[in-house]
Amino acid sequence: MSTFNADLLKGFQCTYTSSSPPRPSHTIVSTQMIHMPVGDVKLELGPPVESQPSTKGAKMVKHNNQLPKNHFRKDWDRRVKTWFDQPAKKKSRRVARSKKALASGAAPLQRLRPAVRCQTQRYNMRIREGRGFTLSELKLAGIRKKEALGLGIAVDHRRRSKSEEGQTLNVDRLKAYRSRLVVFPRVQGKPKAGDATGEDLQAHITRDLPALPSTYVAEKPRAITAEEKEFGAYAALRKARSDARHVGQRAKRAAEKKAKEEEAKK
Repeated sequence: MSTFNADLLKGFQCTYTSSSPPRPSHTIVSTQMIHMPVGDVKLELGPPVESQPSTKGAKMVKHNNQLPKNHFRKDWDRRVKTWFDQPAKKKSRRVARSKKALASGAAPLQRLRPAVRCQTQRYNMRIREGRGFTLSELKLAGIRKKEALGLGIAVDHRRRSKSEEGQTLNVDRLKAYRSRLVVFPRVQGKPKAGDATGEDLQAHITRDLPALPSTYVAEKPRAITAEEKEFGAYAALRKARSDARHVGQRAKRAAEKKAKEEEAKK
């Protein structure tokens, strides 16, 4: 038996090869003396093994819990937007509107806009103000595009009139506005074509625009008829939807059937 100091092998990976059954590799971390036979033992020194840090004291929170010691209150004024000038801004906007209204003279405070339907099936029963009148509506009302801009009428060259009822409604709206409009001449005493003259200049004027038309007409109470009681609204809607979906297939089948009958006659 021979002995050697294990401090020389501390930190190295050693593999023992001998005639005894194989054993797994070990890392020598002890400083005690190791006793082993000299004849049938072979030591192979590998590269140094780095020691792993201990994780006994480091712990992390589990799940979605609060992180400890977070400093989120630092410099809060850089991330928070205040609105202390809201009352003053409200007053300044009101004063600016008053000055603009006085500077415009007797002109309407807002532009005349068309009556359009709201979007989607849920809100299309309502009427609201649109962006501007179409070129076709202006043409039917007898107002040129550049003239409309000078008369306080909003124009939208992109919108298209897709219903005759809506177009007629806006044309009547333009005509009613044009009949009530009082155009003062630029130079007093020298009116041009379309300017107001005589008593129109002394008449009482208002700056309010024509109101939007009402789309709902109240119906007087009445008794429900026998035909209305027998009518199935849901079934009628489903049948109309089905007919609209299969109109092409049914027409194709009818044409094929007709062609086969003509061939059979020949």
